[in-house]
Amino acid sequence: MAVSRRRVLAAVAGGALMGVQAPWQPVPRAERAPSDAREGAAPVPAHVSRDEIVARYEGVEPSAWGMEVPGVITALPDDRPLLALTFDACGSTGGCGYDAGLIDFLRANRVPATLFVNARWIDANPDRFEELAGDPLFEIGNHGTAHRPLSVSGRSAYGIAGTRDAGEVYDEVEANAAKLTGLLGRRPRFFRSGTAHYDDVAARIAADLGQLLAGFTVNGDAGATLTSAQVRAEVAAAPSGAIVLGHMNHPGGGTADGIAAAVPSLLAAGHRFVRLSDLS
Repeated sequence: MAVSRRRVLAAVAGGALMGVQAPWQPVPRAERAPSDAREGAAPVPAHVSRDEIVARYEGVEPSAWGMEVPGVITALPDDRPLLALTFDACGSTGGCGYDAGLIDFLRANRVPATLFVNARWIDANPDRFEELAGDPLFEIGNHGTAHRPLSVSGRSAYGIAGTRDAGEVYDEVEANAAKLTGLLGRRPRFFRSGTAHYDDVAARIAADLGQLLAGFTVNGDAGATLTSAQVRAEVAAAPSGAIVLGHMNHPGGGTADGIAAAVPSLLAAGHRFVRLSDLS
Protein backbone atom coordinates (compact mmCIF):
# COMPACT_ATOMS: atom_id res chain seq x y z
CA MET A 1 0.00 0.00 0.00
CA ALA A 2 1.22 3.49 -0.79
CA VAL A 3 3.30 5.12 1.89
CA SER A 4 2.85 8.82 2.61
CA ARG A 5 5.16 11.27 0.88
CA ARG A 6 8.67 11.26 2.32
CA ARG A 7 11.51 13.65 1.89
CA VAL A 8 15.26 13.36 1.75
CA LEU A 9 16.92 13.83 5.14
CA ALA A 10 19.91 16.12 4.92
CA ALA A 11 23.38 15.02 5.90
CA VAL A 12 24.92 16.56 9.01
CA ALA A 13 28.60 17.34 9.36
CA GLY A 14 30.99 16.05 11.98
CA GLY A 15 30.45 12.31 12.23
CA ALA A 16 26.72 12.47 11.74
CA LEU A 17 24.68 10.45 9.31
CA MET A 18 25.67 10.49 5.69
CA GLY A 19 22.88 11.48 3.32
CA VAL A 20 22.54 13.02 -0.10
CA GLN A 21 24.00 16.49 -0.21
CA ALA A 22 21.54 19.14 -1.29
CA PRO A 23 20.81 20.30 -3.86
CA TRP A 24 20.41 16.96 -5.63
CA GLN A 25 20.38 17.86 -9.31
CA PRO A 26 19.94 15.46 -12.22
CA VAL A 27 22.75 15.22 -14.72
CA PRO A 28 21.54 14.73 -18.31
CA ARG A 29 22.82 11.40 -19.57
CA ALA A 30 24.49 13.05 -22.57
CA GLU A 31 26.56 15.20 -20.21
CA ARG A 32 27.75 12.37 -18.01
CA ALA A 33 31.37 11.38 -18.37
CA PRO A 34 31.99 8.00 -20.03
CA SER A 35 33.05 6.52 -16.69
CA ASP A 36 29.69 7.59 -15.26
CA ALA A 37 27.55 6.46 -18.17
CA ARG A 38 26.61 3.13 -16.67
CA GLU A 39 26.84 3.82 -12.97
CA GLY A 40 28.73 6.48 -11.07
CA ALA A 41 31.39 4.95 -8.88
CA ALA A 42 30.84 5.33 -5.18
CA PRO A 43 33.53 7.24 -3.34
CA VAL A 44 35.59 4.59 -1.60
CA PRO A 45 35.94 5.60 2.05
CA ALA A 46 39.24 5.48 3.84
CA HIS A 47 39.46 1.89 4.96
CA VAL A 48 37.49 1.34 8.12
CA SER A 49 38.08 -2.04 9.66
CA ARG A 50 35.57 -4.15 11.51
CA ASP A 51 37.54 -3.64 14.73
CA GLU A 52 37.43 0.13 14.27
CA ILE A 53 33.66 0.08 13.77
CA VAL A 54 33.18 -2.10 16.85
CA ALA A 55 35.35 0.19 18.97
CA ARG A 56 33.76 3.35 17.60
CA TYR A 57 30.23 2.27 18.47
CA GLU A 58 30.85 0.34 21.67
CA GLY A 59 28.18 1.32 24.18
CA VAL A 60 26.29 3.58 21.74
CA GLU A 61 22.58 2.93 22.15
CA PRO A 62 20.07 3.46 19.33
CA SER A 63 17.29 5.98 19.76
CA ALA A 64 15.31 5.36 16.56
CA TRP A 65 14.10 2.32 14.67
CA GLY A 66 12.14 1.85 11.47
CA MET A 67 12.16 2.73 7.79
CA GLU A 68 12.59 6.50 8.14
CA VAL A 69 15.45 6.98 10.57
CA PRO A 70 17.86 9.88 9.93
CA GLY A 71 20.11 9.21 6.98
CA VAL A 72 17.65 7.13 4.94
CA ILE A 73 16.70 8.60 1.56
CA THR A 74 12.96 8.18 1.19
CA ALA A 75 12.23 10.33 -1.88
CA LEU A 76 13.90 12.15 -4.72
CA PRO A 77 14.95 15.70 -3.89
CA ASP A 78 12.20 17.78 -5.44
CA ASP A 79 8.83 17.70 -7.13
CA ARG A 80 9.91 17.48 -10.74
CA PRO A 81 8.10 14.68 -12.63
CA LEU A 82 10.81 12.11 -11.93
CA LEU A 83 10.33 8.62 -10.55
CA ALA A 84 12.86 5.99 -9.49
CA LEU A 85 11.91 2.34 -9.80
CA THR A 86 13.91 0.12 -7.44
CA PHE A 87 13.68 -3.66 -7.25
CA ASP A 88 15.07 -5.95 -4.56
CA ALA A 89 16.49 -9.43 -5.10
CA CYS A 90 16.46 -10.79 -1.58
CA GLY A 91 18.09 -14.19 -1.88
CA SER A 92 16.33 -15.49 1.23
CA THR A 93 14.47 -18.80 1.43
CA GLY A 94 12.13 -18.85 -1.55
CA GLY A 95 13.56 -15.54 -2.72
CA CYS A 96 16.18 -16.56 -5.26
CA GLY A 97 13.95 -16.41 -8.32
CA TYR A 98 14.34 -14.11 -11.32
CA ASP A 99 11.42 -12.18 -12.79
CA ALA A 100 12.36 -12.25 -16.47
CA GLY A 101 9.02 -10.71 -17.43
CA LEU A 102 9.72 -7.63 -15.35
CA ILE A 103 13.25 -7.15 -16.68
CA ASP A 104 12.15 -7.80 -20.26
CA PHE A 105 9.45 -5.12 -19.94
CA LEU A 106 11.91 -2.57 -18.56
CA ARG A 107 14.35 -3.29 -21.38
CA ALA A 108 11.74 -3.22 -24.12
CA ASN A 109 10.51 0.18 -22.94
CA ARG A 110 13.93 1.58 -21.99
CA VAL A 111 12.84 2.18 -18.39
CA PRO A 112 15.89 2.45 -16.09
CA ALA A 113 15.90 1.02 -12.59
CA THR A 114 18.10 0.46 -9.56
CA LEU A 115 18.43 -3.22 -8.64
CA PHE A 116 19.31 -4.10 -5.04
CA VAL A 117 20.89 -7.54 -4.95
CA ASN A 118 21.67 -9.72 -1.96
CA ALA A 119 24.84 -11.83 -1.82
CA ARG A 120 22.87 -15.07 -1.74
CA TRP A 121 20.85 -14.05 -4.79
CA ILE A 122 24.07 -13.37 -6.68
CA ASP A 123 25.42 -16.80 -5.76
CA ALA A 124 22.18 -18.45 -6.93
CA ASN A 125 22.03 -16.43 -10.18
CA PRO A 126 25.60 -15.69 -11.30
CA ASP A 127 24.80 -15.54 -15.01
CA ARG A 128 21.71 -13.39 -14.50
CA PHE A 129 23.68 -11.06 -12.26
CA GLU A 130 26.46 -10.67 -14.83
CA GLU A 131 23.90 -9.91 -17.53
CA LEU A 132 22.13 -7.28 -15.43
CA ALA A 133 25.39 -5.71 -14.24
CA GLY A 134 26.47 -5.31 -17.84
CA ASP A 135 23.29 -3.52 -18.92
CA PRO A 136 23.64 0.29 -18.73
CA LEU A 137 19.89 0.59 -18.19
CA PHE A 138 20.35 -0.71 -14.67
CA GLU A 139 22.32 0.27 -11.61
CA ILE A 140 23.30 -2.33 -9.03
CA GLY A 141 22.78 -1.59 -5.34
CA ASN A 142 23.82 -3.45 -2.19
CA HIS A 143 21.02 -5.45 -0.51
CA GLY A 144 23.19 -6.96 2.17
CA THR A 145 24.93 -10.24 2.82
CA ALA A 146 22.15 -12.23 4.53
CA HIS A 147 19.11 -9.96 4.03
CA ARG A 148 18.90 -8.83 7.65
CA PRO A 149 17.35 -5.70 9.15
CA LEU A 150 20.16 -3.39 10.27
CA SER A 151 20.33 -3.04 14.05
CA VAL A 152 22.92 -2.97 16.83
CA SER A 153 20.54 -4.64 19.27
CA GLY A 154 18.97 -7.52 17.36
CA ARG A 155 15.70 -5.80 16.42
CA SER A 156 13.62 -7.82 13.99
CA ALA A 157 11.14 -6.90 11.26
CA TYR A 158 8.49 -9.11 9.66
CA GLY A 159 9.87 -12.03 11.64
CA ILE A 160 13.39 -11.62 10.23
CA ALA A 161 16.04 -11.27 12.93
CA GLY A 162 18.25 -8.23 12.62
CA THR A 163 21.95 -7.83 13.17
CA ARG A 164 22.81 -7.90 16.88
CA ASP A 165 25.75 -5.54 17.25
CA ALA A 166 28.07 -3.18 15.40
CA GLY A 167 30.25 -6.03 14.18
CA GLU A 168 27.30 -7.81 12.59
CA VAL A 169 26.15 -4.55 10.99
CA TYR A 170 29.63 -4.26 9.45
CA ASP A 171 29.43 -7.83 8.15
CA GLU A 172 25.96 -7.37 6.67
CA VAL A 173 26.92 -4.19 4.81
CA GLU A 174 30.57 -4.64 3.97
CA ALA A 175 30.76 -8.28 2.93
CA ASN A 176 28.31 -7.72 0.08
CA ALA A 177 29.81 -4.32 -0.73
CA ALA A 178 33.18 -6.02 -1.14
CA LYS A 179 31.62 -8.82 -3.18
CA LEU A 180 29.93 -6.32 -5.51
CA THR A 181 33.10 -4.24 -5.79
CA GLY A 182 34.98 -7.31 -6.96
CA LEU A 183 32.31 -8.22 -9.49
CA LEU A 184 31.56 -4.72 -10.79
CA GLY A 185 35.01 -3.18 -10.57
CA ARG A 186 33.58 -0.33 -8.48
CA ARG A 187 31.95 0.06 -5.13
CA PRO A 188 28.13 0.18 -4.98
CA ARG A 189 26.76 3.57 -4.00
CA PHE A 190 23.42 2.63 -2.46
CA PHE A 191 22.44 0.16 0.25
CA ARG A 192 19.03 -1.10 1.29
CA SER A 193 18.79 -3.47 4.22
CA GLY A 194 16.65 -6.57 4.32
CA THR A 195 13.10 -5.34 5.16
CA ALA A 196 14.34 -1.71 4.75
CA HIS A 197 14.49 -1.36 8.55
CA TYR A 198 17.34 0.33 10.44
CA ASP A 199 18.18 1.78 13.78
CA ASP A 200 19.98 5.10 13.81
CA VAL A 201 23.29 3.68 15.02
CA ALA A 202 23.34 1.02 12.31
CA ALA A 203 22.54 3.73 9.77
CA ARG A 204 25.59 5.67 10.95
CA ILE A 205 27.77 2.60 10.54
CA ALA A 206 26.57 2.08 6.98
CA ALA A 207 27.34 5.73 6.27
CA ASP A 208 30.83 5.29 7.73
CA LEU A 209 31.27 2.54 5.14
CA GLY A 210 30.40 4.94 2.34
CA GLN A 211 26.91 3.66 1.62
CA LEU A 212 23.89 5.85 0.86
CA LEU A 213 20.80 4.34 2.45
CA ALA A 214 17.88 3.93 0.06
CA GLY A 215 14.40 3.82 1.51
CA PHE A 216 11.22 4.31 -0.49
CA THR A 217 8.17 6.48 -0.96
CA VAL A 218 5.78 3.91 -2.40
CA ASN A 219 5.72 0.23 -1.45
CA GLY A 220 4.76 -0.99 -4.89
CA ASP A 221 4.24 -4.69 -4.31
CA ALA A 222 4.28 -5.20 -0.50
CA GLY A 223 7.06 -7.75 -0.59
CA ALA A 224 5.81 -9.28 -3.85
CA THR A 225 2.50 -10.21 -2.18
CA LEU A 226 0.15 -7.94 -4.15
CA THR A 227 -1.81 -8.89 -7.23
CA SER A 228 -0.99 -7.24 -10.54
CA ALA A 229 -4.06 -5.00 -10.20
CA GLN A 230 -2.95 -3.90 -6.74
CA VAL A 231 0.58 -3.23 -7.94
CA ARG A 232 -0.75 -1.19 -10.84
CA ALA A 233 -2.90 0.90 -8.50
CA GLU A 234 -0.07 1.57 -6.04
CA VAL A 235 2.56 2.42 -8.66
CA ALA A 236 0.26 4.44 -10.92
CA ALA A 237 -0.54 6.69 -7.93
CA ALA A 238 3.13 7.44 -7.22
CA PRO A 239 3.70 11.19 -6.81
CA SER A 240 6.48 13.08 -8.52
CA GLY A 241 9.77 12.43 -6.81
CA ALA A 242 8.78 9.00 -5.54
CA ILE A 243 11.14 6.10 -5.01
CA VAL A 244 9.10 2.99 -5.77
CA LEU A 245 10.00 -0.29 -4.07
CA GLY A 246 9.30 -3.60 -5.79
CA HIS A 247 10.85 -7.05 -6.12
CA MET A 248 12.52 -8.81 -9.04
CA ASN A 249 12.90 -12.23 -7.39
CA HIS A 250 9.31 -13.52 -7.42
CA PRO A 251 8.38 -14.31 -11.03
CA GLY A 252 5.06 -15.81 -9.97
CA GLY A 253 3.86 -12.61 -8.32
CA GLY A 254 1.97 -9.63 -9.66
CA THR A 255 4.92 -7.25 -9.88
CA ALA A 256 5.80 -7.57 -13.57
CA ASP A 257 2.25 -7.23 -14.90
CA GLY A 258 1.45 -4.47 -12.42
CA ILE A 259 4.50 -2.44 -13.40
CA ALA A 260 3.77 -3.00 -17.09
CA ALA A 261 0.24 -1.69 -16.56
CA ALA A 262 1.29 1.35 -14.50
CA VAL A 263 4.27 2.67 -16.50
CA PRO A 264 2.37 3.79 -19.64
CA SER A 265 0.01 5.98 -17.63
CA LEU A 266 2.91 7.51 -15.71
CA LEU A 267 4.76 8.28 -18.93
CA ALA A 268 1.62 9.75 -20.44
CA ALA A 269 1.33 12.01 -17.39
CA GLY A 270 4.81 13.39 -18.11
CA HIS A 271 6.90 11.43 -15.61
CA ARG A 272 10.44 10.38 -16.43
CA PHE A 273 12.18 7.40 -14.88
CA VAL A 274 15.69 7.63 -13.44
CA ARG A 275 18.17 5.48 -11.56
CA LEU A 276 19.11 6.70 -8.11
CA SER A 277 22.64 7.51 -9.22
CA ASP A 278 21.32 9.76 -12.00
CA LEU A 279 20.42 12.32 -9.31
CA SER A 280 23.39 12.06 -6.99
